[in-house]
Amino acid sequence: MPNLTNQKNMPVSLVKRDGTIIKTRIKELYTFEGLGKVKATEVSSGDICAVVGIDGFDIGDTIADFEKPEQLAVIKIDEPTMNMLFTINTSPFFGKEGKFVTSRHLRDRLYKEMEKNLALKVVETESPDSYLVYGRGILHLSVLIETMRREGYELQVGQPQVIIKEIDGVKCEPIETLIVDVPGEVAGKVIELVTQRKGDLLVMEPKGDLKHLEFDIPARGIIGLRNNVLTATGGEAIMAHRFKAYEPWKGTIPGRLNGVLVSMDTGKTTAFAIDKLQDRGRFHIDPGVDVYEGQVLGEHIRDNDLVINLTKGKQLTNMRASGSDTNVRIAPAIKFSLEESMEYIQADEYIEVTPQSIRLRKIFLNENERRINAKRFVNQ
Repeated sequence: MPNLTNQKNMPVSLVKRDGTIIKTRIKELYTFEGLGKVKATEVSSGDICAVVGIDGFDIGDTIADFEKPEQLAVIKIDEPTMNMLFTINTSPFFGKEGKFVTSRHLRDRLYKEMEKNLALKVVETESPDSYLVYGRGILHLSVLIETMRREGYELQVGQPQVIIKEIDGVKCEPIETLIVDVPGEVAGKVIELVTQRKGDLLVMEPKGDLKHLEFDIPARGIIGLRNNVLTATGGEAIMAHRFKAYEPWKGTIPGRLNGVLVSMDTGKTTAFAIDKLQDRGRFHIDPGVDVYEGQVLGEHIRDNDLVINLTKGKQLTNMRASGSDTNVRIAPAIKFSLEESMEYIQADEYIEVTPQSIRLRKIFLNENERRINAKRFVNQ
């Protein structure tokens, strides 16, 4: 490749992925020095540079000689395998913690991300406040959400869904190659957990003091798997996965078995109410926390959802003094990270993400509305 000299309005050819040639001009050249950029008059073969002045380019396009353009091999980008619904925050706590809260803020941020995030795809929905965001997996999408909340955005996201395709009349889903390095004494637990999620064991061999395991597993089977494997192995498992291909549907994968505890009212939680309801399940929140109607407060001990009131305090009368009862003993709340929340929620739930908080909630906050719309989520 000859040197590229930066002349005023230097003409070049932009060769698109489909072979189309567009005549354009380079305005400026930059090279990288440390964390910054420096203007350059010339770049040589092998240099990493930035080009200013070319519009309408995509990844895989070639900047070539003006008179004799030659196209380089097109770079193939892995296609998305999972999508999530991104929407504005509609909870009663809307706008209390975030700086960017409107649908315009959300739309501009997502389309700006597409310019540099090659595997990301954003599709508008029927609602002007909601967007389907396609990514390369749950980690890819969680990094985007975490970045946005740190920048001051408020939003809600739905349950991750894998992309299903019909190939030659057969329903197919994305399959991932899963690699796990784990101590030999707990390798059996990992194999059991993966096979429960329709994973097939391909390789099992020693790797130093560890067992090296390789599986083929549906992409939807990886959702929620990481936490279970780390718990079963005492945090000693090393996991990695990558997209393999689309293959025929593997069947039903067991999901979350238990229902959730849902708030009946809006207000501050009390230690008295949490203590009295501890036998109903495990809580995700502490006493003295603001909650709202329809917010998910914990996990029920049974498979159905239960509406509870944690804002109810102890009624003090002449017959009941505040200090006459035994001391309240409350189990520590189970705190979810963003990725754990994405793995936990079901089709009828959202994650409310703000710069300061991560909350789980029902899509329909009112109990009567949830009953009316329950059939929408049965087969999802």
